Amino acid sequence: ILEQLPTITAQSPSSVIAFPFDESFPMTCEAKGNPEPEFRWTKNGQEFDPFLEPRLMKEEDSGTFVIPNNGNLTEYQGTYRCYASNKLGTAISEEIEFIVPNVPKFPKEKFEPIIVEEGQPFILECNPPKGIPPLQIYWMTIGLQHIEQDERVSMGLNGDLYFSHAEEKDSRRDYCCFAAFPRIRTIVQKTAMSVIVKTIIFLQANAILERKPRLMTPPGVRSDVQLVKGEDLQLECIAEGFPTPQIEWKKIGLKLPEKAKLENHGKLLTIPRADEEDAGKYTCKAKNLLGEAAHHFTVTVEEPPEWEYEPESQLTMIGSEVLIKCSATGTPQPTITWRVNGIPLEEAPASNRKEFDDTIALHNAKASDSAVYQCEASNRHGTLLANANIMIMNLPPMILTKEGEEYFAVEGKGVIMHCKVFSSPPSTITWSKDDSSGSVEGPRFTVYENGSLEIYSVEKEDLGQYTCFTKNTEGTSAIDAMLYVKDPTRIVVAPEDLQILIGTTAQLSCLAEYDKSFSNDFELLWEKDDMEICLHLSVNRYLVEDGILQIINISHRDQGVYTCVARTPVDQDTASALLMVLDVPDAPENLVLSEHKGRSVKLKWIPGDEHNSSTTEFIIEYEESQWEPGNWKELLRVPGNHASATLKLHGHVDYRFRVSGVNAVGRGHPSKPTERYRTPPAAPDKNPENIKIEGHLPHEMDINWEPLLPIEHNGPGLEYKVSYRRQDVEEDWQEHMVKRHSFVVKDTPTFVPYEIKIQAKNHQGWGPEPKIVTGYSGEDFPSAAPDDVAVEVMNSSVVKVSWTRVHKDKLHGHLGGYRVNWWRLRSLADSKKSHGDKHTLTFPGDRSHAMVPGLMPFSEYSLIVMTFNGRGNGPGSHPKNPVFRVTDVQKHSVSLAWAPPVEPNGILTGYLLDYQMINDTEEVGTLQTVDISNPDTTKWILRDLEAMSKYKVYLRSCTTVGCGPVVSEECTTTPQARISTQGWFIGLMCAIALLTLIVLIACFVNRNKGGKYSAVKEKEDLHPDVESQGMNDDTFCEYSDNDEKPLKGSQHSLSGEIKAGDSGDSLVDYGDEDAQFNEDGSFIGEYAGRKEKRVSAEIKGSNGHY
Repeated sequence: ILEQLPTITAQSPSSVIAFPFDESFPMTCEAKGNPEPEFRWTKNGQEFDPFLEPRLMKEEDSGTFVIPNNGNLTEYQGTYRCYASNKLGTAISEEIEFIVPNVPKFPKEKFEPIIVEEGQPFILECNPPKGIPPLQIYWMTIGLQHIEQDERVSMGLNGDLYFSHAEEKDSRRDYCCFAAFPRIRTIVQKTAMSVIVKTIIFLQANAILERKPRLMTPPGVRSDVQLVKGEDLQLECIAEGFPTPQIEWKKIGLKLPEKAKLENHGKLLTIPRADEEDAGKYTCKAKNLLGEAAHHFTVTVEEPPEWEYEPESQLTMIGSEVLIKCSATGTPQPTITWRVNGIPLEEAPASNRKEFDDTIALHNAKASDSAVYQCEASNRHGTLLANANIMIMNLPPMILTKEGEEYFAVEGKGVIMHCKVFSSPPSTITWSKDDSSGSVEGPRFTVYENGSLEIYSVEKEDLGQYTCFTKNTEGTSAIDAMLYVKDPTRIVVAPEDLQILIGTTAQLSCLAEYDKSFSNDFELLWEKDDMEICLHLSVNRYLVEDGILQIINISHRDQGVYTCVARTPVDQDTASALLMVLDVPDAPENLVLSEHKGRSVKLKWIPGDEHNSSTTEFIIEYEESQWEPGNWKELLRVPGNHASATLKLHGHVDYRFRVSGVNAVGRGHPSKPTERYRTPPAAPDKNPENIKIEGHLPHEMDINWEPLLPIEHNGPGLEYKVSYRRQDVEEDWQEHMVKRHSFVVKDTPTFVPYEIKIQAKNHQGWGPEPKIVTGYSGEDFPSAAPDDVAVEVMNSSVVKVSWTRVHKDKLHGHLGGYRVNWWRLRSLADSKKSHGDKHTLTFPGDRSHAMVPGLMPFSEYSLIVMTFNGRGNGPGSHPKNPVFRVTDVQKHSVSLAWAPPVEPNGILTGYLLDYQMINDTEEVGTLQTVDISNPDTTKWILRDLEAMSKYKVYLRSCTTVGCGPVVSEECTTTPQARISTQGWFIGLMCAIALLTLIVLIACFVNRNKGGKYSAVKEKEDLHPDVESQGMNDDTFCEYSDNDEKPLKGSQHSLSGEIKAGDSGDSLVDYGDEDAQFNEDGSFIGEYAGRKEKRVSAEIKGSNGHY
């Protein structure tokens, strides 16, 4: 075993503080060497033997001793050094200072009150006791309330409290200075001090005399400051004066460093972690209106010693030249001190040793020159110590690498085989292969100075046994090593970069090839951000199967670089992929409202994390507190590269705003709302939109519009001005102010064009000039049926129906189109008629013909053509109206009577009775409706009417399909109740009844002659509610019977022939009687069993009847 000089392996820090709460304080000193080192200590430069101190605890085979925390420790206070020695030399430790801190205390003092005149400066001194740093000083009251500090009152770095000028409120008896020493967990308090501020009464209001600044600290005009590099530079200037001076700082010739901070109300300049660049000249100036005072600092930044060249241990053969170099830098320049085996160099002279500046030279070194040389570099900021072991000896080669090592190389890669040799003088080293006498050679082989052989780009032929041979003047030595060559490990399917939605499952694939001899030693690992993924946790979101890594329920923390590692004992291959987690943007932050301009404000925000998907836009929402509090609505969208927007707002609204980001994933969470922002009221910015002009009744025009939203009112008192005038007549605008969003114009002509405009107004004024829209007054039912109806048979199931268009003056509204109704009367193979179901086809628009499909061959049909508009169907065939009259009029009631319709065109279900007041005014009364559901009712009394008022009454008969046209009567209530029992009244009623009977008999006779009664034409009719008379595609013959002349051309045979003497009755009145036909199947007679004539029709074909 080789002999070795001692080497220190562990020691205590340079200072050991005996904190009172620690149990013990180890003084550590450990070393190695051969022979084993022995230890000794010095204390304050004198020999110190721990084994002679019974209180100390010692450790065997160690230089360490422990000072227990029991009893007085001050006797152990001092500077210690450890020496580790064997027969070859001595190594020493750095100095270790053992510090026993005293408990800091303020001296017991009694202070006289400090009396100061108002306006004058004064200082309260702290003078804290010394203790283990850091030191923290506080000024408080007896009640532990902090003394308030500001520009006038502040504490200096030395702990004193400075008052720039005294004020009456500074008078108090409990100014206390507290000094805290956190490392020893101690706080001490100074005796309370009392301050009395004397108030001086001046004749002028300003009681304190103004004066220019004067520096209270530092004294003088110049000072030098030294500090160690890395410490904080702190310069302070505290001034007195009135008004309170302001402090300015400058660095001569340069700007203050960016890292500089002003503290203590500008009185303290701090530059953290100062370095050489922070050295220089600084100036502080205290200024007020009366003048200024300045102080100049010269700052020097010094450094503790740092090794420039640290001495190194050496093994040198006998007779050689030995150079030991040691140098260090620092400010001030460090002093270099040499020792040998712990003894100053001058106390251990040697004839072959010389010292040159920073180098020691040993000439013709001998074995006895082996020693431990110590170099110590020190200045006032610290000390460095280095031990260098110098061994001078001759030694045959000693190979430290184990014999028979096996090395595994991968084809195509490199391998290093080791041969570590210890010898003096140094050995020559050669490598050979498979017992060959020659050394390995070639560009792929390199032998290093430490004996290792490296082979580049290993080939299969490199397999074999290698020998390392070493030789020096003292002898030779050799070892063998075996090299095996394996196939490389290679990833053939690498993971690919992936962008994945949060909450989903990600998959990364990795497949590798490797040398089959490593089947049991191959492993495939996954790493995330260079940290191996643990796959064996009880709760694991990672699954690996067949080289596929699955990450379940992806979250933001899963984002990163995933690396697949394919590893064998000799090599590995890696492949990485970046996994990016996509998510909606985070909520924007720090929303700020600025540039307030009444109804405009600028909103700024800081966008949230985009989560790997660029923000495409930001959505700005608002919430207002009056109309819909808590309901957020969209206000504006801005591009995703913007972080501010100018918001145009409505008036008289209390807003707050929030912002959310949108990216390709979706819309993110909204930000926190801004503070409230209230806009002033203003006139409306817009007028109503979507104006609709409708006419539900012929002599009315309903104007409706979309009202302004509440937030669009811009202020209280919203109204609308409705203006209208006839478009085709020169007349002034008619204007009305309304608060609702509809208006009805009464007594309009039927279906004429009007110009309408609507303007909004509030208490602040009018909205913009409105646009004019055009509409029509109310529609009436068409008053004419199509003429010249003709039928052309196209084939056995389709006919073409043609007609002459109804003139636009007869439409009384917007043309909706035409309807054709038809039904089957009979089969031409059967002489008996049996009416089939009614069928209807509607043809929108203006047209004069239509195709009717789906007819049954060899059949007789009836059809009718009519037009329709928005009000309903025009005439085609007409249900017959009942006889309708007023039988009695009282002060508050009217009695009515009627007869059922002669031809109800279906099953009668009842009557619809409407009435309204029509006094001679522009306005008519509200239309009242009575729904009579009993079809047998023929009398009714209207009650609760107003006396001496004119009423109009409308009656319609109804079937299950709908209600027919209107018959009407007018009557006027009496000023007082009539007494119908008087004789003259009874006689009058009897005469009227007789006359009525004669009229009915005449009508009956006339009817038997082929005529039919029609409802009395009401030329001044006001049409009833359009909803009960509206267009219905399934309603047949629901038409007004206002024309007294019979309708022409509305009923034909399907052959286009009109039979002489045909009645104009409705074709809906189905007949059950048999019709007479001639031999060719045409109509030759009238219906039997009825007193009135009917129209029949037939379909003729070129080859027969249909």
